[in-house]
Formats: sequence, structure tokens, C-alpha cells
Amino acid sequence: MLEIKNLHVEVEGKKILDGLSLTVKAGEVAAIMGPNGSGKSTLSYVVAGREDYEVTAGEILLEGENILEMDASERAARGLFLAFQYPVEIPGVGTMTFLKSALNAQRKSRGEPELQTPELMKRVREAAKRLEISQDMLKRALNVGFSGGEKKRMEILQMALLEPKLAIMDETDSGLDIDALRIVAQGVNTLRAKERAFLVITHYQRLLNYIKPDTVHVMAAGRIVKTGGPELALELEKNGYRDYVSEAA
Repeated sequence: MLEIKNLHVEVEGKKILDGLSLTVKAGEVAAIMGPNGSGKSTLSYVVAGREDYEVTAGEILLEGENILEMDASERAARGLFLAFQYPVEIPGVGTMTFLKSALNAQRKSRGEPELQTPELMKRVREAAKRLEISQDMLKRALNVGFSGGEKKRMEILQMALLEPKLAIMDETDSGLDIDALRIVAQGVNTLRAKERAFLVITHYQRLLNYIKPDTVHVMAAGRIVKTGGPELALELEKNGYRDYVSEAA
């Protein structure tokens, strides 16, 4: 599904990613853990197509196609979704208007007919109910006045409607209490499928108690330094990143 080969990335002349290679298979939930400053969020932004990052070497392949020359909207149309660590508020843009525009833009890119309002409302209400998103939230401007947990749930709602091939979760657990974490994780788990892959970026084991990974990668100094199973996350929770940081230095 996703193959990253020898990726080197700089920001304002400072190297952030240093020869990173990573493979995520269809149907897999892969977790990336690492200390602050290791390049985890940079990786998510570069894969999603955010500007301001200079790729100096390497490839990013989505289903075998190099996406580095595509802009963010083209990557999204190919089935890539990024859930942000801190979702932004968009005053003046209604939540339902945003959802309809995003969903129909994706459908148009695939040559599918646009969803009419009754069908859209049905899909949104069903997904919102599972994520405990109130009808009042759906009537408001996107994320405006939402709590941290509500913003994260709204992103999972977007993901549920868009049904991406590859979903990247950039520290989705940041700022969530236990109840919000459970709801968000449940939303992610319901979308697990053999044709869909997840890349879950986190500092802590607690998220992985709810979203069980197939593979855990340790990231330090801009590259993957260790790969293992779910037990690796438990080791990191117990011993920290010190050994891996020293190895990568």
C-alpha cells in the first residue's frame, strides 16, 4: 500500500528525515513511536503533500505510484487521508457544507456521481451516531468551539465518510481524555479492512491499547531504527527511547 524508500527531507536547510524507509501493507495497522524531534509529524506532512518541506532524495509510493509530484488534493483523490494532531477551526464554513464538498470532490475524481443531500444526510447521521457526534455539532461551523475530543471525533467522521485507502493518524491521542480516546479508537477500528491501511503516529502505548497495531516502528533522528510487533510498544513504555536515540546519534 505505502512504500517509502530512502526519504531525505529538509526544512530551511535543516535535515529532518535522514534516509527513512518504511513499508505498510494493505490491511495493516502500523504504529510509529519515537521521541519529540524524531521527525514523526514531518513524515506525515510530507506523505500528505504539505508544502514547505524539501524532499532532497527518495520516493513515496502509494499502491506502486510515486506521489511526490502530486499536490495534496491529488494525493487525497488517490485515497490518502491525514488526521491532524491539532485540527483547525474554519469559521464561516458549515460542517455539513464541508463534508458534502469533500465527499463529492472525491467521488468526482473517481468518476462517480455526486451524492444528493438526502443520501448524504443519511450517511453522516449514521456515522455521527457511532462517534457520539451530536446533531448540534453538525449544524455549526467546522470545529469552531469544539473541544479537543470533539475535533478528533469530527476528523474520524470525515475519514469514515471518505473511506480512504491509507489513513495517517498524527498523534490523534493528544489532548484526549479516556472516554474521547475510546470513542475515537472505536471509530478507527470499525474502518479496519483488508483493502485499507493505517499509519498511527504516537508517543504513548495507551492509544495502542485501543487500536491494536500489527507492526510497531521506532523512529529516531529522522529514520526507522527498529521494527517489531505490538510487544515493542510495551518495551518502549517500560524503558523509554534512550537506547534507540543513542543508536541513531
